[in-house]
Amino acid sequence: MDNRTDRTVEWEGAANARDLGGVPLGGGGAVAPGRIFRMGRSEWLTEHGWRQAYDDGVRTVVDLRNDSEIGRRDTDPEVPPSAVRDIAFLNRPTQEAKDPEFTALTGPYMDSPRFYRENLRRWPEKIAAVIRAVVQARDGAVVIHCSAGRDRTGLIAMLALALAGAEPEAIADDYEQAVRGINAFHATQVHPREKPLTEDRLRERVAEGRKELLRALDGFDAEQYLRSAGLSPAELGRLRNRLR
Repeated sequence: MDNRTDRTVEWEGAANARDLGGVPLGGGGAVAPGRIFRMGRSEWLTEHGWRQAYDDGVRTVVDLRNDSEIGRRDTDPEVPPSAVRDIAFLNRPTQEAKDPEFTALTGPYMDSPRFYRENLRRWPEKIAAVIRAVVQARDGAVVIHCSAGRDRTGLIAMLALALAGAEPEAIADDYEQAVRGINAFHATQVHPREKPLTEDRLRERVAEGRKELLRALDGFDAEQYLRSAGLSPAELGRLRNRLR
């Protein structure tokens, strides 16, 4: 994994939060900082955390979860509306909730890049809606997030980074950081499904995740996929410009 750049974002309460800025691009250069961030559940941020995000330029949050997953839990901080009144929140799920065929493949939720290509195949219109929300976001930075900030977020990050020209290994580095980041967060929290992994199990999980992410990218053309999903060349150009 490339450790030359620490892209972790320290917004109070945020889990697995990271700037895509700094991911190296093929041919030199890197993704521009402060344009697109990724993280876990938005409800984990405190009032101060949202003010930090705003100060870092965030003006739009694109939530990739299904409706049933959204909402404050008893253990989440209370955040007054005034703390987020200047930030737009958009819900753009990446998959149909509880689709029986997809759930039969993934279990309760998608937890590996092994399922990315199938997700892309089943719901191109949903993926296009996510990308369009990022492209059409008003001035300022965009946050994309799901629950853990790992796989649904990782799917969209993979598309965006591939379109921008990042090499597969660099995209796999970003995914590895997401696996490690949510594991570190789980070590501090009680989660109904996921427990922190031991170091040995974490290494196995990272190695498996990288292998599956690279497999998902093998022979994959992000631009061709997104154009076939309904995005125009102009929209894809705006996404590239946002990242570069």
